[in-house]
Amino acid sequence: MNGLLIGRFQPFHLGHLDALHFALSKVDKLWVGLGSSNKSLDKNNPFSAEERKEMILSSIDDSMKQRIQIYFIPDLDNHIKWIELINTIVPKFDIIFTNDELTRHLYSKRNVTVLSIPFVKRNVLSGTNIRNMIISDQKWEDLVPEGTKHFLNKISGKQRLKNL
Repeated sequence: MNGLLIGRFQPFHLGHLDALHFALSKVDKLWVGLGSSNKSLDKNNPFSAEERKEMILSSIDDSMKQRIQIYFIPDLDNHIKWIELINTIVPKFDIIFTNDELTRHLYSKRNVTVLSIPFVKRNVLSGTNIRNMIISDQKWEDLVPEGTKHFLNKISGKQRLKNL
């Protein structure tokens, strides 16, 4: 059985890693959709799809890598067309993992099981919160996997966030 998990992962943090573990406990293969893949870098989307892919792959072990495929999912203004576009980008899946109400509603009308992802420390583990902590020189390193931490340091992520 295959599943789909779509997220922006701006940046990839420990809550996202927990979501991957949860999804992988339910399916054989997991398609990970990098949402907003067509967006220019800005304050809310400071990392490209390629960079987010690198963050994820550098943060997971080989056994997870063997069960995950990453796909770039662009944003569209039309939600129905967005769902149709996803079906042309990712292989067939039986389960979608989401906490987004609109995505839940759209997929509930199709022959796809919709499962919520348990949130872990949602007030702390959010991309917005982590980006703000990086900008304001607070301790953020314990909120992301080692791979993400190394990646953000390598690309001078703090400076990028401040510039945006």
